[in-house]
Amino acid sequence: MAEETARRTHEGPRPLLALREVSVRRYTTGQVILDDIDWTVRPSEHWALLGANGAGKTTLLRLAGALMHPTTGSVEILDGRLGRVDVRELRARIGHVTSAQRVPEDLDAHTVVLTGHTGTVQPLWRTYGEEVRQRAHELLAELEIKELADRPYSVCSGGQRARILIARALMAEPALLLLDEPFNALDLPSREDLVEAMHRLAEGRPRLATVTVTHHLEELSPAVSHALLLREGRILSGGPVEEVLTGPGLTACFGRPVRVNRHEGRWWAYSVRQPRTDV
Repeated sequence: MAEETARRTHEGPRPLLALREVSVRRYTTGQVILDDIDWTVRPSEHWALLGANGAGKTTLLRLAGALMHPTTGSVEILDGRLGRVDVRELRARIGHVTSAQRVPEDLDAHTVVLTGHTGTVQPLWRTYGEEVRQRAHELLAELEIKELADRPYSVCSGGQRARILIARALMAEPALLLLDEPFNALDLPSREDLVEAMHRLAEGRPRLATVTVTHHLEELSPAVSHALLLREGRILSGGPVEEVLTGPGLTACFGRPVRVNRHEGRWWAYSVRQPRTDV
């Protein structure tokens, strides 16, 4: 026991998420979606998950959220191993945000956040005591959208909706927050508001770990500490963000010459124009 404790201390905090030799295959066709994935997420780490369409990002996030099981390999989430624990209990301790999330649009923002307490789509009013209602207001304030409390979700902008859904996911006080393309279809001001919100969230919750699926480096907040690059279901590179988000790394990931820059903690990437060879 002492040796095990010493080993964990040396390695750092106990992982919130650990995938070992994980593969996912489509049963009907045998298509390999993920192949031999080894990945660990620890408290306080903020991961960016990047790759071209079809690289396996959403499938990997579904595994992390206990929404599916691997074909082979092991997935351990919050001290529970998929296949050996009640996934309903695991899911209740994981925050999951996606722009495709279905929310009744006639609900106001405060009620949408409240539903995160029970993990339901429709509100269960009898379960929301005064303390729970106050917590929903506090989360709206934390995401700097407290003025939206009484506004119908249907008339909120895309950026406002994204922050409302993050507040909803935080109602369960998750140790792990998963975000599947939260910046999808946002304009520039809304994107920057969400980037700032994610940065504040990381600073205000030092033990929280996040994983964000994105296509654009410009959407990463300065709090992002690690990155994982996927190509055709396999990991190309993973680790500290400074080591992974490089021109050669992104070039290998997306299959075309890419140049990467960073300034004041923010990233951006663009394709390098290749000289013509037919003249």
